[in-house]
Amino acid sequence: MEEVLEMTIRAPSALNLQPCEFNVVMNEERQRLSRRLLKAYREKRIGCSPGTAKPLPKQFNRRMEKTFRIMRPKIEAVGATYENFINEESLKFYGTPVAIVICVDKVLSKSHLVSIGAALGYLVLAAHSKGLGTCPIGLVKSYANEVKDALNITDDKEVVIGVALGYPDWDSPVNSFRTPRGALNEVTRWI
Repeated sequence: MEEVLEMTIRAPSALNLQPCEFNVVMNEERQRLSRRLLKAYREKRIGCSPGTAKPLPKQFNRRMEKTFRIMRPKIEAVGATYENFINEESLKFYGTPVAIVICVDKVLSKSHLVSIGAALGYLVLAAHSKGLGTCPIGLVKSYANEVKDALNITDDKEVVIGVALGYPDWDSPVNSFRTPRGALNEVTRWI
């Protein structure tokens, strides 16, 4: 974990502020956090969604629907429903031994979320280089109060995202699919 985080903190950040705070939660504490998040989920029923105020543009809906069609049979093959897998398993960090909750100081503007994104990218790549699997979990932010309370995170910090981290079970059907990517010309403008 320390090696992965040492590589992660090399990520670029605006003005070299290095705004990330990594809360590494392991073993029984990770399980305790998951129990608390599941309890909150069952009470509040806030689930994964694109989180938009307006309807999604067609290209985003097409990509999301294509991914759902590919994922659903793989999820059902392990005896889970799509909703349960995406919501409850996210809050259980997919059973991984480690959860990382990334926070940022509230004094910083939202523009520093770009630095958080860079660090998250480095974290995913660093973990992969060590044979580990990751899954960034945005749903954790919807339960920020529960996370902060469970992990004694101070009020001057904002929960940004969670990350499940562990060794992938390559024999599981849920690890046998790859999400499709749009063509380069769909996401690139050449000027």
